[in-house]
Amino acid sequence: MSTLLTAALATAERGWPVFPLRPGGKRPALHPETRCPRTGACASGHVTWEHRATNDPDRIRAAWTTGDWNIGLATGPARLVVVDLDKPKSETDAPDGAANLLALCERAGQPVPTTRTVRTASGGTHLYFSAPDGTHLRNTAGALGPLIDTRAHGGYVLAPGSIINGHAYRVEGPALIRPLPGWLLERLAPPHPRPATVAPVVALPRAGGRLATVVLDRETAKARQAAEGSRNATLLACVRAAGRFVAWGDLDRTHVETAFQAAGETAGLPPAEVTGTIRSALDWSIRTARPRSAA
Repeated sequence: MSTLLTAALATAERGWPVFPLRPGGKRPALHPETRCPRTGACASGHVTWEHRATNDPDRIRAAWTTGDWNIGLATGPARLVVVDLDKPKSETDAPDGAANLLALCERAGQPVPTTRTVRTASGGTHLYFSAPDGTHLRNTAGALGPLIDTRAHGGYVLAPGSIINGHAYRVEGPALIRPLPGWLLERLAPPHPRPATVAPVVALPRAGGRLATVVLDRETAKARQAAEGSRNATLLACVRAAGRFVAWGDLDRTHVETAFQAAGETAGLPPAEVTGTIRSALDWSIRTARPRSAA
């Protein structure tokens, strides 16, 4: 049995649904909506990675015996909230996500929360918390501070055992999971306040050429910084600007939706309004996009 299969089964045994990611990468190995064959599990319509994630050991064995897939853990169905403490993308004296969380705890007069901790391949940290009953938290980017993102409904993390650039995600210390502290829940429950400093773009696996990633970064930044009174219109325009890359298959629709959901909520829009605007804008983009050669 391969190491990755063993790790995927161990994750699923905790009741956490998993799905395959590209070998050595972070993108789902499942097809995007734009290339859905409408057969098999998708016979009645496209089924997203979040809904295809499973803790069925037979399905997991069938998938992971076909390749060295990394392991995506669907945080929403797992009833988890994962706080992602990232490292700066380049060498800088700026504090990292862990230092920013420490500062947030000190300002709030709260201890640094302890819970299941996973060290990421880049040296960052994932803090796993159980989601409070009756809540439906979504992903955030910068709502708690710079270089601090969260994954909940609509998001996923790489589970321990996954490998990026030769470095494995691994559990550090006790594996006991604590409930999300109430004071953090208050800050994560939408609508999210706009951070004092511009939050980094949500870290997502993305496909396509450099132009696609540059456009997505630029447009999500615009959406996050939109002024009150024009936030919805700005979000609509930004999603449409990135939507052509979804239509061309350069960007996965689910990844784009997740990025703009976090951006819209960070700007202060209600989650349901953000979701509806994103869906409408992407449907329009896919329906009206010109062929790449004519763009």
